Order: sequence, then C-alpha cells, then structure tokens
Amino acid sequence: MSSKTPRSPLVLSVSWGRMDVEDIGVGKDFKLYPGGGRPWDWSETGTRHSPGVQPDDVQELLSHGATTVVLSRGMHLQLRVDARTLGLLEECGVSVHVAETTEAVQIYNSLARGGTAVAGLFHSTC
Repeated sequence: MSSKTPRSPLVLSVSWGRMDVEDIGVGKDFKLYPGGGRPWDWSETGTRHSPGVQPDDVQELLSHGATTVVLSRGMHLQLRVDARTLGLLEECGVSVHVAETTEAVQIYNSLARGGTAVAGLFHSTC
C-alpha cells in the first residue's frame, strides 16, 4: 500500500445479521474499501443470491483503489459470485478471495492490518 492509499476499515464484529465496522457503524451488509465503506444495498445492482455478486457490485471497490477484494458468500454460503464478476477482477489484475462470511472477515481484517489496499463485500445472513 502506498503512503497515499488510505487504510481499509476493520470489521470489529460479525454475527448473524449484524456487523460492526470501524468508523462506519453497525449494519447487516457492507461494501468496504480503502478509506471507508458503506452499507451494501443489493437493490442498487439487482443482486440476488443467484446468480450472486454482480460486476457492478465490485466497480465501486475498484474505484477506491482496491488491489485485493474479499467476497463473502454469507453465513451458510447461499450468496453466489457471478462468473462475470470473477472475470472482471481477473481482468483488472485484482487478487480475490471468496469465503464464508466469518472466514471472509478474518481474511479481510488480516489484509487490512497488513497494509493491503483491500476491499470487501460482506453479507451477514444466509
């Protein structure tokens, strides 16, 4: 991470339907990226459990300078990741991790603490 890239906020806690994010607050689903984040509103891009995370969902993460993206699949792995999304991230040379939500939070926090320009999409239920 360059000295110009802001740090990604840490996920302070995660449980079913609830996440607490450093400097952002409590909510259910989040988009996090270097320098900040916000609640993730699936209706903005038409995201559904299937086909899953859409390319448009990750565009905002890329626009904030993410070099690594963590995608959570939900607590019971019900949220899929559209193959087009993985293709876009690969095309952009971005490292990607896809995992169950609690594991995704651990991966994300570890990368953020290590100074990586990491972003993530987090779904805290199914």
